[in-house]
Amino acid sequence: MSFSTTSSSSYSPQTCRHFTFSEIQTATQNFDESLVIGRGGFGKVFRGTVTCGDVFLDTAIKRLESTSSQGAVEFWAEVKMLSKLRHCHLVSLIGYCNDAQEMILVYEYMPNGTLAHRLHNHQAPLTWVRRLKICIGAARGLDYLHTGTGIMHGVIHRDVKSSNILLDDNWAAKIADFGLSKIGPINQPSTYVSTLVRGTFGYLDPDYFYTGRLTRKSDVYAFGVVLFEVLCGKQAIDRSIDEEDWNLATWAQDSIKEGRLKEIVDSNLRGRISTKCLKEFALLAVRCVNTRPKQRPTMGEVVLGLEYSLALQEKTSGQLLPVDNKFFGRRVPTFLFPSNRENSVTSASLKALDMYLYTVGGEDRIVNRFDFNTIVQATENFSETNKITSDRYKSTYKGRLQNGQDITVTQYCDACVYEECMNEASILVKFENEGVIQLLGYCIEGTKMYILYDFASNATLDRVIFDPVCDLLDWNKRYRIILGVARGLVYLHNHAPIRTIHRDINPANILLDESLNPKISGFWLATPVNESDCIHVDQPCGTMSPEYLSLSLSTKADVFSFGVMVLETVTGQRVLDLTRDCKDAYLLDYAARNWLEGTLWKLIDPRMHTKSIMMTKLVEIGLLCVQTEATVRPSMEEVVGMLLDTSSLTLPVSEMRARMNVKSPDFAGLDWSMSEEFI
Repeated sequence: MSFSTTSSSSYSPQTCRHFTFSEIQTATQNFDESLVIGRGGFGKVFRGTVTCGDVFLDTAIKRLESTSSQGAVEFWAEVKMLSKLRHCHLVSLIGYCNDAQEMILVYEYMPNGTLAHRLHNHQAPLTWVRRLKICIGAARGLDYLHTGTGIMHGVIHRDVKSSNILLDDNWAAKIADFGLSKIGPINQPSTYVSTLVRGTFGYLDPDYFYTGRLTRKSDVYAFGVVLFEVLCGKQAIDRSIDEEDWNLATWAQDSIKEGRLKEIVDSNLRGRISTKCLKEFALLAVRCVNTRPKQRPTMGEVVLGLEYSLALQEKTSGQLLPVDNKFFGRRVPTFLFPSNRENSVTSASLKALDMYLYTVGGEDRIVNRFDFNTIVQATENFSETNKITSDRYKSTYKGRLQNGQDITVTQYCDACVYEECMNEASILVKFENEGVIQLLGYCIEGTKMYILYDFASNATLDRVIFDPVCDLLDWNKRYRIILGVARGLVYLHNHAPIRTIHRDINPANILLDESLNPKISGFWLATPVNESDCIHVDQPCGTMSPEYLSLSLSTKADVFSFGVMVLETVTGQRVLDLTRDCKDAYLLDYAARNWLEGTLWKLIDPRMHTKSIMMTKLVEIGLLCVQTEATVRPSMEEVVGMLLDTSSLTLPVSEMRARMNVKSPDFAGLDWSMSEEFI
């Protein structure tokens, strides 16, 4: 059995694969509406998982709608174009399907969506440095199209816009949607292609619109509009501007001529862009949208200009880093926390904490400072009906901002947990992944502090699976939750900007949205992973694996905790339940004994009504993860591979024994009484 898996962003086929329609139906669960991740002129875009050999790929699957103004011409143009072009800043076409009237395109999946969505519809605004890096990547992709494709002629994209710039899991920009692209000669900048005018209003080159002459400089004009979008945070046709100035490019140029450059900057960025960088960037954008194509720069020159702007910004930012005590890879002033943790936090330390949180984002994330009244209104004055969880140190509430955005608010009430709060903020400011809760902002009021997340919890996993009368979770939902958590841990262990051990994976730290999609939360104990993946800790805390009790910590501790969570999720039973028979009180022992006796079906939560082989496979995966020896446990990447490998519905007994390296799962030696987290 192969455990091979990879992310779509690292998969680069040399030729496009032809998929059958049945394969597409399987990948999209027969075009399940819950998997729709976007809509465009071509049709709906679904998220799906396809197989290429023994590799599982997350993909974006675009299906032509019968009502679309596009059709076979655009479909085949995209297939032929992307089959020839390969570049790290162009989206990869994995394959296609043409079956009767069905025309479907299969792309690599971009977890962070489109630049347009991140600029205009997302409540966690992009930082200036991240925006610059996205622009540089997109510009490099267009420069490749114009001059470096390796084919006889360069390519004019003809529909450059922020919604056609996709962002992968590392925020790298990728140019997409080549249905309107045209081939044109290279090394002859003045040569044009005569064609019917196509594109998107707001981005259309005026010269092309009036003459029908398409050149590479038409792409440059459209990219200049994107640059203004990035700077101003407004759409290309923005009706929030005065009616006569709905066109963003015209409005921005007029404002700059009138000396109002700083006033047009996105409100989320004001005061965060160095003066020299701002002027250089604005000048470049103005040059790109010059009405005379010959006066516009080439995309190669645009790349150089953007790189220079980034260098100016980073030079300034490098002089503003806080100093003193290190905290999760960042520096935090030593006076943030009182020396006696039993005492309340002082006014001075709260002000320092406020300053730190406001500046902690740096190039990673803008951390918003919220007014206390905003939080009061969002949570309906911290009503009991909005309370999700609570203990002596903190309480968590769901809420809704006035703009309709759902949020989660954690209220920290005691000085002794402020350090954990800071740890969580310092970590989450680095992370952007759909499987991990996202930091939105903070508020400090009196001696209490509040952390806000851009995610409203429907419930925590423990509330759903341990409530005997709750029947929200059928088999498919439980499988999706387990797979989602596994993918989130793969991100933390392997792909996050700072590779991280969570240390406290348990059902209470898995939040579920309205669609029951999981998000990992509770990062107050999280720890960076070193190169050897073996960290010594002073004392164990959180959810403990056997080796963790001996003060040794690695990513395999998270694997163990994940395995416990899997067993709890499939069975609906807590890991320790003294109401069960004495020999069955520990769920891990109970599951192992049933595996040995071939009666795993007894473990399946009766609320699921039906039992399947896949359910018992999940139990087997859980048992592999909770082995006493850390080296025997699979990595989270291997776990994801096992979860996605539906070709093998059960794990062979011989393989189970080989991977466990023992005759039977050995849980008898564990002293569960040392960990209240399991109770």
